[in-house]
Parts: sequence; structure tokens; C-alpha cells
Amino acid sequence: MKIKLLALLCMLFLISCKDSNKIEREDQPTIYDVASGDQEMNAAIEKATETLDEFNAALSNPEIEDPALKVQFQNATDVEHMWIGEIEYNDGKYSGILTNEPEYITEYKMGDKIDIDNSKISDWMYLKNGKLFGGFTIKVLRNRMNEEERKQFDEESGMQID
Repeated sequence: MKIKLLALLCMLFLISCKDSNKIEREDQPTIYDVASGDQEMNAAIEKATETLDEFNAALSNPEIEDPALKVQFQNATDVEHMWIGEIEYNDGKYSGILTNEPEYITEYKMGDKIDIDNSKISDWMYLKNGKLFGGFTIKVLRNRMNEEERKQFDEESGMQID
């Protein structure tokens, strides 16, 4: 389930600050772009950063699955938010593995080990008994899907989303 879930998250939740809505990539997940001034998305990011302690507390629970952090990466012209899986948390610092191939940020590639700057965290998530915890930006994008897209996402992800 872990590989399938991370692939779905990558497909749906790479977010950059471009104006177009969707970028299709051959043999890569689709990127959904969100404007940097998107109030709903910014509120979701704020909620995620305010509740990061919940994620930290859950990391020591052996019942959780697929803990991941979404992190903002930036270069001179672009911003890209990408999910990092296989999270390790030591001495207040996170690290993990980049779970998708970046579109704009060329300094990293899928599979790279990333030391995470805590100030760049834009979301967190984990599953417990199939239920999504956190995933605030996931919920925003899912709510923007049409009924058919949402149904397909729900079936493919297997996540229970409130």
C-alpha cells in the first residue's frame, strides 16, 4: 500500500506557484498548480504548520502508516511543494526520501534523501486504519475535484477522508 499511496499523493499533490491548473507528464504524476495567493490553500498550510506537534506525537505510534511531510522547494524562478516519505525525526529535525520526480526544482531527484528545513513544511499526513490524518492540502485539492475525479481518487487511494 505504501508505494501505491505515495504514487497517488505525488500524482495529485505536487503544487507549484504557476498559473495553469494542471500539467500532464509522460510516465510521471500529474502536477496540479495552485496560485501562491490561493487563500484556501494557504489556510491549509497554516493549519498544517500549527498542528505539526500532532504529527510528531504520531511518529512514535507503531499503528500509523505512511507518515509523510510536504515540503516547499524553491529556486530563482519556481516554487514546488513535494512529499517526502520514510520520515525520520531526530533532535527536532526531519529527513526522508523524495517520493516523486520534481518538475521545476532541478537540484533534487526522486529517491534523494532530503534533510528538511522545518520552516519549509507545508503539510503532514499519516494513515491509521486507512483513515487520513493531517493531509490538509490533500483535502483542499480533493474538494476541488469533480465527483468523478473524487470517486476515482478515493477508490485508488483507499484512504478514508473526512
